[in-house]
Amino acid sequence: MTDLVSFRPEIIRDVNSSDAPVVAKTLGWVERIYRLGFVRKGLILAVLALAWEAYGRWLGNPLLFPTFGQTVQAFVENIVNGVIPQRMLVSLQTLVIGYGIGIVLAALLTTLAIGSRIGADLLETLTSMFNPLPAIALLPLALIWFGLGTGSVIFVLVHSVLWAIALNTHAGFRSVSNTLRMVGQNYGLRGLKLVRLILIPAAFPAILTGLKVGWAFAWRTLIAAELVFGVSSGSGGLGWFIFENRNQLETANVFAGLFTVILIGLFVENVIFAVIERKTIRRWGMQH
Repeated sequence: MTDLVSFRPEIIRDVNSSDAPVVAKTLGWVERIYRLGFVRKGLILAVLALAWEAYGRWLGNPLLFPTFGQTVQAFVENIVNGVIPQRMLVSLQTLVIGYGIGIVLAALLTTLAIGSRIGADLLETLTSMFNPLPAIALLPLALIWFGLGTGSVIFVLVHSVLWAIALNTHAGFRSVSNTLRMVGQNYGLRGLKLVRLILIPAAFPAILTGLKVGWAFAWRTLIAAELVFGVSSGSGGLGWFIFENRNQLETANVFAGLFTVILIGLFVENVIFAVIERKTIRRWGMQH
């Protein structure tokens, strides 16, 4: 027994060797900062702003392409005089209404689709018919049906939002494994409880993707619609602000309006949707 546990000279044990694996390593301040997502995105935006400024100065024609500094100056001036906040509020109010109606209709269609075969056939047929149809192509009909005003804009917004959200949500529900469904059924979950507690959490990555795509479609459709007929009751949204300044050859103000659209898009994507994503699918371990 003593021979079995005796020291073997051919085995070298050096606990102080520099080749030993490092269990924990302290990161430097550069690496810690680089790991922050908003810092990396901020650097990308800074590089794009510098490229914008350099190209504008090289071109030397503010009427054609103002520099980044001139655009920021026009943006600040229109913030101070209250024009951009007023136009932005009009656009966002219209957007929220159209986006909300589109979500509700998409939820109804998806619920019908997962509840019956005829509902699934109906959703697939309607999606294949209307999803490829550009929302801007419905502008003439919207003008005839709803007149010049907010109703027409909301109509095209609902069209742009509905099909993207419904299609992604239905695809997410169909991708839920039968194992999860059977687990829920074994716990006595049926009907809406099964949908709320099993199907929606499992399909939420696809649902969130549909919400993001629907938001992007709605935002660009809104600006395009306002460029055509986005004024009602003496006031218009950001699209109409861009259109007015284009007619007056105020190119810096046009870029300021586009800059506002970009800032709102960045805020929604990197703050609102990022918070939802962090508190749901990342917290549940469904996304890295």
